[in-house]
Amino acid sequence: MREMGLRLDVFLLALTILWAPALSDLVLSKVDRRIDLTSQIARITSTLKVENAGSGLVSEVLLAFPESQAKHLAHLTATPNEGKGKVKGSGISYPVQLVHAKDMPPSLTFYSVSLPKGLGKGDSFTFDVLAVFTHALKPFPEKITQADIQLLVFQDSAHYLSPYAVKVQSLSVKLPDARIESYTRIENTKNIGSEIKYGPYENLPPYSYSPIVVHFESNQPFAVAEELVREIEISHWGNIQVTEHYKLVHGGAQSKGEFSRLDYQARPHVRGASAIRRLVAKLPPRAHSVYYRDEIGNVSTSNLWSDFKKTELEIEPRYPMFGGWRTAFTIGYGLPLHEFLFESDGKRFINISFGCPINEVVIDTLIVKVVLPEGSRDISVSAPFPLKQSQEKKFSHLDLVGRPVVALEKTNVVPEHNQKFQVYYKFNSLAMLWEPLMLIFGIFFLFVTGIVYMHVDMSISKSSASYLAKLQWDEVQAAIQQIRNIITRCLVIHDKVEASLRDLSRTGDIQACKAARKAADGLLKELSKEMKPLLAFLQSSQQAAHLLPKVEELVVKVKDLEERLMVKHSTIVDCYEKKYGGREIENRVASQVQKITALRQEVDDLLEFIDEI
Repeated sequence: MREMGLRLDVFLLALTILWAPALSDLVLSKVDRRIDLTSQIARITSTLKVENAGSGLVSEVLLAFPESQAKHLAHLTATPNEGKGKVKGSGISYPVQLVHAKDMPPSLTFYSVSLPKGLGKGDSFTFDVLAVFTHALKPFPEKITQADIQLLVFQDSAHYLSPYAVKVQSLSVKLPDARIESYTRIENTKNIGSEIKYGPYENLPPYSYSPIVVHFESNQPFAVAEELVREIEISHWGNIQVTEHYKLVHGGAQSKGEFSRLDYQARPHVRGASAIRRLVAKLPPRAHSVYYRDEIGNVSTSNLWSDFKKTELEIEPRYPMFGGWRTAFTIGYGLPLHEFLFESDGKRFINISFGCPINEVVIDTLIVKVVLPEGSRDISVSAPFPLKQSQEKKFSHLDLVGRPVVALEKTNVVPEHNQKFQVYYKFNSLAMLWEPLMLIFGIFFLFVTGIVYMHVDMSISKSSASYLAKLQWDEVQAAIQQIRNIITRCLVIHDKVEASLRDLSRTGDIQACKAARKAADGLLKELSKEMKPLLAFLQSSQQAAHLLPKVEELVVKVKDLEERLMVKHSTIVDCYEKKYGGREIENRVASQVQKITALRQEVDDLLEFIDEI
């Protein structure tokens, strides 16, 4: 029934275009179409050889799309044809724009491709057209159980729909698998493995349309971001912070029936073949401070690989996502400013990618917010495709008038939109001094207030018991604060040890890593000596009796954290000396990493408790 409905739609379309006038000046002497259905995004590449059969000069070619396709068209480009088997490297594309042609069928949408030079009588020109469609593959059946495979339906025309006559044309449909339920069979149709070929067909009149329907198996996950908000915050102090908020849904066949975790874990590729198990985000090469969290909190089921060419973040949702299931999560990372911010003609501009870093995700609504430094002015945007623009304000620490925010919105976004765009603005470098000056004056007035307070004697009697108790309590607080400062310095040294391991993975310099470890050992020993008299004082003071257990617990936890960190450092250095692989190293230190993370959280909780005293 579903296939009959699709055939009825295309039949009505054919009836509406039969009366359309032909554009006789141009003839398509050869059309070669290739439809790629190996993912949830349908990509149709057409190689067109155009000939001018008229006497006038022709400077544009019209492309026609039926309404059922046009509403799903996400990306359309026309590029030079480099020849069969050659890789395109010129990066040149011809202008393409939507046109409203007169006396044309209302059920068709037309786009105009401007040719690099006009075609005279008898001249020919060959170029490629890439059309990318979202939501063009329909699940059939629309609902499946956990054990069922996912079947999809795709419809198109075996004949190239064009307002021009076509001399020779062929079509190939590439599927993800050779298992095909059914497909429309007409003249010159053959199936070779996972590819269906139609044609060649010769001497087709304008607006030829031969509907075809392909029903095939595809267990590719349909990751659809109903909304993605990317916030790119620029700091002239050397960093760009990128935060991405995802609202994700599995857009494939809806899941029906109960979900069995046991069956899924036993045979995940059978009892959940089309489920979304993991996503891979390709970040810029020097991305740092990467995190992944959802509404509950930080998600530890993620892996990060980084080298000088790329940074890949592999994330796993808290549960496998079946058709219709949803999740929301956030990815954040930092980027070095100097690699993305430049100057030109007295203006600064950021040059950064627009789209989504996760592979093969369809985005229904993408909002990119570029947060500029406070004081930015004369703001403009340059993008390779149309965008909806607006401006907002964002207030952060030490802001007075707020930071200007450029909000860019686009619907129906595909990986082909992951191109560079630029935001230009003017900024006075002296404005960078405003926040440091505010801090300096704030600290100055704080010290003045403290000095005045310390010189004002508000006590009734310096010999009273309450006054003496207050002095003793002040000494206890001072000792605890010194211990806290020492522990903070220890944690900073721990971070430097962790940083040396990251540098080791990036550079492979084992000696530098060992030198960093040796320096850290010396500093930690000195801090341990500084802490001993402070602990002895607290143990001898009655005022500190109720706080001493927590302080001693904190010291023990920090010491345990230090020992486990050094064990991790020694293990990784030893693995590098033995030239083990990255996966082997991760397995060897996995237990230590978990214990270090837990201990660091316990230390932070104890520090927070002491701060509240």
